Amino acid sequence: MKKSDKKYPKLLAAVSGHPREFFYKGDWDETLFERCLAVVGSRRITSYGRQTVKLLVEDCARAGITIVSGFMYGVDAAAHRAALDAGGRTIAVMPCGIEAVCPEYQADMHQEIIDKGGLIISEYPDKSIPYLPNFPARNRIVAGLSQATLVIEAALKSGSLITADLAKKYRRHLLAVPGPITSSVSEGTLQLIRDGAQMVTSSRDILSVYGLAYTPLDKVDDELNVLEKKIVLELKAQSLGTDDLAYALKLPVAKVSAVLSLMALKGLVDDDYGRFVLNLNEVK
Repeated sequence: MKKSDKKYPKLLAAVSGHPREFFYKGDWDETLFERCLAVVGSRRITSYGRQTVKLLVEDCARAGITIVSGFMYGVDAAAHRAALDAGGRTIAVMPCGIEAVCPEYQADMHQEIIDKGGLIISEYPDKSIPYLPNFPARNRIVAGLSQATLVIEAALKSGSLITADLAKKYRRHLLAVPGPITSSVSEGTLQLIRDGAQMVTSSRDILSVYGLAYTPLDKVDDELNVLEKKIVLELKAQSLGTDDLAYALKLPVAKVSAVLSLMALKGLVDDDYGRFVLNLNEVK
């Protein structure tokens, strides 16, 4: 699509350095661009980051906000996945040719984005490989398409902060999620907040930027038994392994393990490499 095309996204056309031409895959729908949220962050996503992406992005996608990100592993991929899981739409801005997939092992998600009404966008033709300068270059498209940019986990020197700087340059809303002061991938987001970015602690903070109201899912707390409620209380504080939970609750490991398995089947908890985390969109 060329800049002269009437369908060229108006927000992107308004920023300096916008691409004069880009390529896309998927069914073009101008409603995709009415409310766009760029979600960026560390490739070294933590358990906390995964929980945060799921909690915030699913609510936003469910409310009709299009999630824009760069398709790389880490926060990018988690954001696309959360949008798709919520039944929303997402736009992946690629650092490679429009006919290539980078990273290749995410080919299934690449196709799912298209199948579920989203778009794949690139300013590079054919199957051109992703040269290093392509990564920061595509950030201007990610930020340029979006009314707001949300940063979830970023080190002090990271591509996510480049996107944050572009959002400020373009006079768009800049949002950042605070993280543990002990985490290197929280240093960048904490710095953004100190420098004036809006701190985000719930999806309500993001939805308000778009003038949207928060619509909660049905709560399941009342359906939990006593032990499940105790487990939820512990996991609201931090992710824990089965042994740690059993120790905290002073119960046999086998009993706690059995209850966790049932909670996982209900979609209340997820096993994150041996540590259980709450599905916070189900248990709030």
